[in-house]
Amino acid sequence: MGRALAIALLAVFVSFFVIPLVWLVLAPTKSSRELLLGNPFSVGGLQQLQDNWQSLIAYQDGVMWTWLGNSTLYALSALVITLVISIPAGYALALTEFRGRKALLAVTLIVMLIPNTALVLPIFLQMSALKLIGNPLSVILPFSFFPFGVYLTYIYFSTTVSRDLLDAARIDGAGEFRVFAQVAMPLATPVIALVGFFSFVGNWNNYFLPFVMVPGRKAPVQVGIAELLANVPQFNPTNAASSTIELPTLALATLVAIAPVLIIFLFSQRFLVTGMTAGGTKE
Repeated sequence: MGRALAIALLAVFVSFFVIPLVWLVLAPTKSSRELLLGNPFSVGGLQQLQDNWQSLIAYQDGVMWTWLGNSTLYALSALVITLVISIPAGYALALTEFRGRKALLAVTLIVMLIPNTALVLPIFLQMSALKLIGNPLSVILPFSFFPFGVYLTYIYFSTTVSRDLLDAARIDGAGEFRVFAQVAMPLATPVIALVGFFSFVGNWNNYFLPFVMVPGRKAPVQVGIAELLANVPQFNPTNAASSTIELPTLALATLVAIAPVLIIFLFSQRFLVTGMTAGGTKE
């Protein structure tokens, strides 16, 4: 009975997540009428999928590509800065001794627990004082602030990298920078991949901060999807915009928006699994 109950609960939870995804994948292959009145899990046609694709890329002269380019610029630029800062910071907190180290680690943990949405208003005021509103830097710089990445790196170096190995490199005459670059960094590939993945996914899916900072055609794809949603007649009957978009096209835009994250996950999952399990045991 216990096993049957567990299987039943698992089936419910799996259905809760799988059914919407199946509907989302099938929706772009249908027309609006088929999507609203037909079987929700029926398969449409390739011609209708092509029509929806043409409708999407023609929307506002291809603004979807502009949104995707903006998301790529913001997410990748912030990713580079995050890795350049987080990896050395985590290494320093884990394997070096300096005044204020424990206080800095405590501050990192506290800031990590603050919801990102709670920081939007002070960040907006700060960027406004710097006259950066509407500038890509108003998104890239806050995206680069990733205390969770510092903490992940700190845990990895604390539990996985041997201090004796680093001391041996120092005895051989290597300076601190060389020890970090040639000994610690090659051992940290899994956690670098993990921090990079979490940073990229969080930045790619972030909506609120870019919505406030970069309106219009400078917006990333998540803000663009919200704009598409506002122009769907079924969701906004009072919309009088000159350009409207249908539900199947909106579903296709959603799939296009999540495709980069899915592709990155599929190609990096080996490193992600290694990074998540590293530090679970210590020799």
